Amino acid sequence: MDRNRRTRPLAAVLAAALAAGGLIAATQTAEARPHATTTAGAASPAASADTELVRNGGFETGLDGWSCTSGSGAVVTSPVHAGTHALKATPAGGDNARCSQTVAVRPDSAYTLSGWVRGGYAYLGASGTGTTDTYTWTPSAADWQKLTTTFRTGPATTSVTLYTHGWYGTPAYHADDLSLIGPGGDPVTIPAAPTGLTAGTPTPSSVPLTWRPVSGATGYTVYRDGAKALSTTGTSATVTGLAAATSYTFQVAATNSAGESPRSPAVTVRTADIETPGPGPQLPAHALVGYLHASFANGSGYTRMADVPDSWDVVNLAFGEPTSVTSGDIRFALCPRTECPNVETADEFKAAIKAKQAAGKKVLISIGGQNGQVQLATPAARDTFVSSVSKIIDEYGLDGLDIDFEGHSLSLNTGDTDFRNPTTPVIVNLISALRTLKARYGPDFVLTMAPETFFVQLGYQFYGSGPWGGQDPRAGAYLPVIHALRDDLTLLHVQDYNSGPIMGLDNQYHHMGSADFHIAMTDMLLTGFPVAGDAARFFPALRPEQVAIGLPASPNAGNGHTPPAEVHKALNCLTRKTDCGTYQTHGTWPALRGLMTWSVNWDRFNGWEFSRNFDAYGWR
Repeated sequence: MDRNRRTRPLAAVLAAALAAGGLIAATQTAEARPHATTTAGAASPAASADTELVRNGGFETGLDGWSCTSGSGAVVTSPVHAGTHALKATPAGGDNARCSQTVAVRPDSAYTLSGWVRGGYAYLGASGTGTTDTYTWTPSAADWQKLTTTFRTGPATTSVTLYTHGWYGTPAYHADDLSLIGPGGDPVTIPAAPTGLTAGTPTPSSVPLTWRPVSGATGYTVYRDGAKALSTTGTSATVTGLAAATSYTFQVAATNSAGESPRSPAVTVRTADIETPGPGPQLPAHALVGYLHASFANGSGYTRMADVPDSWDVVNLAFGEPTSVTSGDIRFALCPRTECPNVETADEFKAAIKAKQAAGKKVLISIGGQNGQVQLATPAARDTFVSSVSKIIDEYGLDGLDIDFEGHSLSLNTGDTDFRNPTTPVIVNLISALRTLKARYGPDFVLTMAPETFFVQLGYQFYGSGPWGGQDPRAGAYLPVIHALRDDLTLLHVQDYNSGPIMGLDNQYHHMGSADFHIAMTDMLLTGFPVAGDAARFFPALRPEQVAIGLPASPNAGNGHTPPAEVHKALNCLTRKTDCGTYQTHGTWPALRGLMTWSVNWDRFNGWEFSRNFDAYGWR
């Protein structure tokens, strides 16, 4: 949120970088690393005893032996390198047009992988080698160009996966005469059925599952009540979108290129009951949250605390800001009279806060905003943050704290790839500071967060700088903070505005300003998602009473204003499963907490349209 309107939405910057030719890595596997490489120290070319291992490498029998993502691959008769057919694969949206084949190999053996490509970006590589996975690539080729790389298998490796793929947003590529030369392995056999299927603690809408690895398996399929629920390459998964207080039966099967195993013994699990509010700060079942420009003026004008209508259940004072980016020393003062002629006195302001609280409202200090960059890079900054924020809360008698860190306040260091165990100091210190504040003020302390989509939902595709660097290190950077504090978090209201296109769980991009965007973005929070596409690193769903939708109050307040009728559609879909449009949610959440807006001031400027629309929806 800014004092006026932000002009460079972070997700739009990311989209521009992708369109410019893949400046940001887009998957968590070696084939997406945008730098050419071959395996150092790989063995010399194959000996005379070696043989061709690729099945249908010239695509003369269609896609036999090959698997292409999302129908991205097709066999064509022109152009071809040799023979009469070749592969044409077209990247689209979040799909890089990956076509793959798993082949049997021998342990501790040398292999040479090659193929001919032309057209747009084209990658050729091998994964699952047991040593260092390898690939090579070309950004474009007007005519057929040969790609070659080598690798050595590990001491226990019996199969590898060969693949070719393109790059996001680039033209189609062609591939032909793909070849793997080396000693052949034993034929791949269907793996055994998994064992040890165990369910973790269920929530009202999800069940976590784990099982033992199966020798020879390259993936697993989870079944719910006999129907396929999801696929994963790991030995754990969380099935989401379930109904509360309902029993489900789960099984898992192992898969590889030979087929699918028999299913495991079944496990029956009953989801938890719909959670009711427990100890902690009490809010209305459906709350309206608004930011009040208390320390500055802009085009919307200054609104006195006493003039905030009763529609607003939580009022966030914007903003507490640091004395410097890294000091951790947060200060708050009312807008100067020279800037806000109608500003109240400090005593009048404090009295108005008490009156709001007496009426059951919550008043918080919001830290950050566009101009308030906060980086708690040291323990000293962390401790100063705790003491200075406590001073503000105590002076004004506030109910809690809102974290609105934007810009470069949060980013992940290279190598910090697991949101469950962060190592970056600015992340670790913020988590520690918020836990300290929560412990200091007790269970009634209200803790809310207002991240941008770039820092949360974008984590479905990208997380930090990625396993090899090159991505924007801010991508998904709020996830470790939200996850660590999920038991203390009162509300998360992501800013569904000033955002570029974001991919939803349907693997389609969604654009701000419509019901579709709010439905897709909120469904991600209430369903959970694999971070950076890694099923083993699943961000669990939040409880619906912890989630509100963030929107601009008027067209003047920020990019992505959503008309009232579209807001109603979004609420209908998420809470009643009606008006959902083309996006299908993974559940229905009548306990969704409500709406947040930037801002109270802009809503007043716009004739209170936003708050009147909230009241008219029939929440209460």
